[in-house]
Amino acid sequence: MALTGRAALLAALGTLPVGIWEPSWAGILAVNAPLALACACDFALAAPVRRLGLTRSGDTSVRLGETVDVTLTVTNPSGRPLRARLRDAWPPSSWEPGTEVAASRHRLTVPPGERRRLTTRLHPTRRGDRQADRVTIRSYGPLGLFSRQGSHKVPWTVRVLPPFTSRKHLPSKLARLRELDGRTSVLTRGEGTEFDSLREYVPGDDTRSIDWRATARQATVAVRTWRPERDRHILLVLDTGRTSAGRVGDAPRLDSSMDAALLLAALASRAGDRVDLLAYDRRVRALVQGRQARDVLPSLVNAMATLEPELIETDARGLTATALRTAPRRSLIVLLTSLDAAPIEEGLLPVLPRLTQRHTVLVASVADPHIAHMATARGNTEAVYEAAAAAQAQTDRHRTAEQLRRHGVTVVDATPNDLAPALADAYLALKAAGRL
Repeated sequence: MALTGRAALLAALGTLPVGIWEPSWAGILAVNAPLALACACDFALAAPVRRLGLTRSGDTSVRLGETVDVTLTVTNPSGRPLRARLRDAWPPSSWEPGTEVAASRHRLTVPPGERRRLTTRLHPTRRGDRQADRVTIRSYGPLGLFSRQGSHKVPWTVRVLPPFTSRKHLPSKLARLRELDGRTSVLTRGEGTEFDSLREYVPGDDTRSIDWRATARQATVAVRTWRPERDRHILLVLDTGRTSAGRVGDAPRLDSSMDAALLLAALASRAGDRVDLLAYDRRVRALVQGRQARDVLPSLVNAMATLEPELIETDARGLTATALRTAPRRSLIVLLTSLDAAPIEEGLLPVLPRLTQRHTVLVASVADPHIAHMATARGNTEAVYEAAAAAQAQTDRHRTAEQLRRHGVTVVDATPNDLAPALADAYLALKAAGRL
């Protein structure tokens, strides 16, 4: 059988099986000298690694769950061709488990004085900034016997943004907003917050909307139509304390809260309202203020990308004081936090009147669907105990919500999949009721 490649070279250089001849220093030198010479030549002909030029280009942001391509350009300024294996190292969370080796390792050949581009495809599994690590290159000679190896730092950062999965609800919520705003065939009748126009009376209209002066000037009865006020101020407050770290399903509560906040921000900005963001636990983690309507959503997404739950108790007094400084005029304050009894009763309730006397307050919380499933469990002793514990947890949660409602707070308590549309509906209900 014919030998090829490295095996053929070793056979040609005289490597023999053990036992055919008695080893001696002269024999070893006679056999290995050609091999050593070949290895030395192979090493000398390998392109140098340190002189290579490496630059990056490509995208700098991606939504969680999507893929992004980062291009690495390798320039070979030497007079020898580069035959190499390359590893483009990134943090483990830059890929789905089990795909890192295939995605980060490349083979390339670069002729002298030329350049080649390699594409590394990232599929991040966590939010935040993903920074490129070292690029390690192993350059081989033409025989593949010896190699040179070195590493280069080629900085690049990809920001992994929140996925904003609730945007699928935005068209239906905008349609409802257009109804409230009188821009469709469904007119808003009755009391509102801002005078819009006059129209002819229709049986069933609220008689308090009749404009008697306009009626006196024409032959028909005229009524006023109303639309929700525009240019209201919405302050979204994200509680980033320890309760936001609790996982519901596959994600922390904070992620579900951010998704709901993004849908509300998109809807409110389309309604002509001003939206700000405050993330707080014991200090300000993120603050977005004074953005134009077209810039609100990108600014919020970018600010939320690096937020992580902090394993500390939220300072309710500090949060309240910061919210009041951020919203000095009457606003809708949307607090996305938990409905756990202890943090609400000991932290929020004592300082809540400071918020409600000046602002409209809405509290939104992520409910665990597993609790509802546990409450229906039966069949054995363990299941009955689980059902009793779940029922107690639900009772405590409802009691906490009722305490907040008695202070004039609107409460939204929904599972991760339902929280965003439920919060948007609560906002629209406040608009329709003229409470903004």
